[in-house]
Amino acid sequence: MDSDELAAAQAYVRLLEATRAALADPGGAPVYLPLLTSPMREADQALRSAGLTGNEDRLFALVRALQPSLSGSDR
Repeated sequence: MDSDELAAAQAYVRLLEATRAALADPGGAPVYLPLLTSPMREADQALRSAGLTGNEDRLFALVRALQPSLSGSDR
């Protein structure tokens, strides 16, 4: 995993965590959802920089390497 791929995987994980936090409180979602703009922008840019836009299989493989617990194999 090169540095651009690592940055993209990390940005995706941050976006996923921010999304989970925003949706954890359904009543607060309208307030929190706009806060996802920045992590979405960061993830989009990181994916482009790493050449991963449209290559979800590679991205998810990188994310699994970075965060094995996201693969569902810890269940």
